[in-house]
Amino acid sequence: MSIRHGLLALLERGPMYGYQLRAAFEESTGTTWPLNIGQVYTTLSRLERDGLIRPLPENDGGQRPYEITDPGRSELAEWFATPISRTDRPRDELAIKLALALTTPGVDVRAVVQTQRTATMRALQEYTRLKSRETDVADLPWRLVLDAMIFQAEAEIRWLDHCEASVMRYPPATPNPSSAKPTLAATPPRWIRRIPNTAR
Repeated sequence: MSIRHGLLALLERGPMYGYQLRAAFEESTGTTWPLNIGQVYTTLSRLERDGLIRPLPENDGGQRPYEITDPGRSELAEWFATPISRTDRPRDELAIKLALALTTPGVDVRAVVQTQRTATMRALQEYTRLKSRETDVADLPWRLVLDAMIFQAEAEIRWLDHCEASVMRYPPATPNPSSAKPTLAATPPRWIRRIPNTAR
């Protein structure tokens, strides 16, 4: 979810100013995505520049609210109707970290896996604790975000278990520095060549 479209969705509810938008955004995502107020106003400036929102007169408190325009509604409707592509999501830093750990001399890959598993387990326990609280229908948006985080943490733990089993079954070969021949355009390792360009 981009901040751009998140703010458009909030403005579809009605005019708001920067601090209201930040509070509504964090409330809608269960405070799992904290926003800097600077990010909010920078995004508002770009949305205004693109004609997707327009400023309204300042209120009594000196705050300037914004409202969504018809082009803004069209872009928001298109965003809701378009699936999120895997290539549009952030790169998986953990997968890259473990891949590099396998080829970096002196790194204990199993220790890296265990450290990450411990941290992910703690996060999963915290998410589960939050979910166990009594809630009402009004809390459904943030509960769905929380469910997504729980599922992602569970999947990450399963993947880390798989990584550890694979490392034990197929320990990486120790590189021999003396046999390496430096070149200006070295051929990338086979595992890198298999990754689509959009994932790098």
